Amino acid sequence: MNIGEASKTSGVSAKMIRYYESIGLIPGIMRTHAGYRVYGESDVHTLRFIRRSRDLGFSVPDMTRLLKLWSDGSRASSDVKQIALQHISTIEAKMRELQEMADTLRHLADHCHGDDRPNCPIIDGLAAGLTSPPRPTAPRRRAEHRGV
Repeated sequence: MNIGEASKTSGVSAKMIRYYESIGLIPGIMRTHAGYRVYGESDVHTLRFIRRSRDLGFSVPDMTRLLKLWSDGSRASSDVKQIALQHISTIEAKMRELQEMADTLRHLADHCHGDDRPNCPIIDGLAAGLTSPPRPTAPRRRAEHRGV
Protein backbone atom coordinates (compact mmCIF):
# COMPACT_ATOMS: atom_id res chain seq x y z
CA MET A 1 0.00 0.00 0.00
CA ASN A 2 1.11 3.59 -0.49
CA ILE A 3 1.73 6.12 2.28
CA GLY A 4 -1.84 7.47 2.11
CA GLU A 5 -3.33 4.02 2.60
CA ALA A 6 -0.85 3.23 5.38
CA SER A 7 -1.79 6.51 7.03
CA LYS A 8 -5.52 5.76 6.91
CA THR A 9 -5.08 2.18 8.09
CA SER A 10 -2.70 3.00 10.95
CA GLY A 11 -4.10 6.34 12.08
CA VAL A 12 -0.69 8.01 11.71
CA SER A 13 -0.48 11.01 9.39
CA ALA A 14 1.65 10.75 6.27
CA LYS A 15 3.78 13.61 7.59
CA MET A 16 4.49 11.71 10.83
CA ILE A 17 5.20 8.51 8.90
CA ARG A 18 7.84 10.38 6.90
CA TYR A 19 9.24 11.85 10.11
CA TYR A 20 9.39 8.48 11.85
CA GLU A 21 11.15 7.05 8.83
CA SER A 22 13.65 9.95 8.76
CA ILE A 23 14.65 9.37 12.40
CA GLY A 24 14.89 5.61 11.96
CA LEU A 25 11.88 4.68 14.07
CA ILE A 26 10.45 2.74 11.13
CA PRO A 27 13.47 1.67 9.10
CA GLY A 28 13.56 -0.36 5.93
CA ILE A 29 10.44 0.86 4.14
CA MET A 30 10.52 -0.62 0.67
CA ARG A 31 10.40 1.70 -2.32
CA THR A 32 9.40 1.27 -5.93
CA HIS A 33 11.84 1.98 -8.75
CA ALA A 34 10.28 5.43 -8.94
CA GLY A 35 11.07 6.01 -5.25
CA TYR A 36 7.55 5.70 -3.84
CA ARG A 37 7.23 4.13 -0.42
CA VAL A 38 5.45 0.78 -0.24
CA TYR A 39 4.03 -0.40 3.08
CA GLY A 40 3.07 -3.90 4.09
CA GLU A 41 0.88 -5.18 6.90
CA SER A 42 3.84 -5.48 9.28
CA ASP A 43 4.71 -1.81 8.63
CA VAL A 44 1.14 -0.79 9.42
CA HIS A 45 1.22 -2.91 12.57
CA THR A 46 4.41 -1.11 13.62
CA LEU A 47 2.79 2.25 12.88
CA ARG A 48 -0.18 1.31 15.07
CA PHE A 49 2.24 0.36 17.87
CA ILE A 50 3.93 3.75 17.48
CA ARG A 51 0.57 5.54 17.41
CA ARG A 52 -0.58 3.89 20.63
CA SER A 53 2.79 4.59 22.28
CA ARG A 54 2.57 8.22 21.22
CA ASP A 55 -1.03 8.45 22.47
CA LEU A 56 0.26 7.34 25.87
CA GLY A 57 2.87 10.09 25.77
CA PHE A 58 6.03 8.06 25.30
CA SER A 59 9.02 9.97 23.96
CA VAL A 60 10.73 8.99 20.70
CA PRO A 61 13.67 7.44 22.60
CA ASP A 62 11.25 5.40 24.71
CA MET A 63 9.29 4.35 21.61
CA THR A 64 12.59 3.25 20.04
CA ARG A 65 13.38 1.13 23.11
CA LEU A 66 9.85 -0.30 23.20
CA LEU A 67 9.96 -1.20 19.50
CA LYS A 68 13.28 -3.00 20.01
CA LEU A 69 11.84 -4.91 22.97
CA TRP A 70 8.65 -5.68 21.03
CA SER A 71 10.64 -7.29 18.24
CA ASP A 72 12.88 -9.20 20.66
CA GLY A 73 11.25 -12.52 21.46
CA SER A 74 13.76 -13.15 24.25
CA ARG A 75 13.07 -9.81 25.99
CA ALA A 76 12.53 -9.63 29.72
CA SER A 77 9.17 -8.15 30.63
CA SER A 78 10.96 -6.36 33.48
CA ASP A 79 12.71 -4.20 30.87
CA VAL A 80 9.36 -3.15 29.40
CA LYS A 81 7.89 -2.58 32.85
CA GLN A 82 10.82 -0.38 33.84
CA ILE A 83 10.17 1.91 30.86
CA ALA A 84 6.45 2.06 31.69
CA LEU A 85 7.03 2.78 35.40
CA GLN A 86 9.54 5.49 34.60
CA HIS A 87 7.00 7.07 32.22
CA ILE A 88 4.27 6.85 34.86
CA SER A 89 6.55 8.70 37.27
CA THR A 90 7.10 11.45 34.69
CA ILE A 91 3.35 11.73 34.01
CA GLU A 92 2.55 11.94 37.72
CA ALA A 93 5.15 14.69 38.22
CA LYS A 94 3.56 16.64 35.35
CA MET A 95 0.13 16.09 36.89
CA ARG A 96 1.36 17.57 40.19
CA GLU A 97 2.79 20.57 38.35
CA LEU A 98 -0.47 21.08 36.45
CA GLN A 99 -2.47 20.82 39.69
CA GLU A 100 -0.26 23.45 41.31
CA MET A 101 -0.77 25.71 38.29
CA ALA A 102 -4.53 25.24 38.47
CA ASP A 103 -4.54 25.89 42.23
CA THR A 104 -2.56 29.11 41.78
CA LEU A 105 -4.81 30.37 38.99
CA ARG A 106 -7.94 29.38 40.91
CA HIS A 107 -6.69 31.27 43.98
CA LEU A 108 -5.95 34.37 41.89
CA ALA A 109 -9.28 34.17 40.06
CA ASP A 110 -11.18 33.67 43.33
CA HIS A 111 -9.68 36.90 44.67
CA CYS A 112 -10.40 38.93 41.54
CA HIS A 113 -13.63 40.94 41.66
CA GLY A 114 -14.01 40.72 37.87
CA ASP A 115 -15.59 44.16 37.72
CA ASP A 116 -14.76 47.48 36.04
CA ARG A 117 -12.06 48.41 38.56
CA PRO A 118 -8.45 48.24 37.33
CA ASN A 119 -7.00 46.42 40.32
CA CYS A 120 -6.70 42.72 39.62
CA PRO A 121 -5.08 40.06 41.81
CA ILE A 122 -4.42 37.95 38.72
CA ILE A 123 -2.26 40.66 37.12
CA ASP A 124 -0.68 41.46 40.50
CA GLY A 125 0.12 37.78 41.08
CA LEU A 126 1.68 37.42 37.63
CA ALA A 127 3.72 40.59 38.13
CA ALA A 128 4.88 39.41 41.56
CA GLY A 129 5.90 36.04 40.20
CA LEU A 130 3.44 34.14 42.37
CA THR A 131 3.95 30.47 41.53
CA SER A 132 1.68 28.92 44.08
CA PRO A 133 -1.21 30.11 46.19
CA PRO A 134 -0.32 31.27 49.68
CA ARG A 135 -0.69 28.39 52.05
CA PRO A 136 -3.08 28.99 54.92
CA THR A 137 -1.39 28.89 58.27
CA ALA A 138 -2.81 26.57 60.86
CA PRO A 139 -4.16 28.29 63.95
CA ARG A 140 -1.77 28.02 66.84
CA ARG A 141 -2.94 26.00 69.78
CA ARG A 142 -2.40 27.17 73.27
CA ALA A 143 0.03 25.05 75.12
CA GLU A 144 -1.68 23.07 77.80
CA HIS A 145 0.07 22.81 81.09
CA ARG A 146 -0.68 19.71 83.02
CA GLY A 147 0.17 19.42 86.62
CA VAL A 148 2.27 16.43 87.54
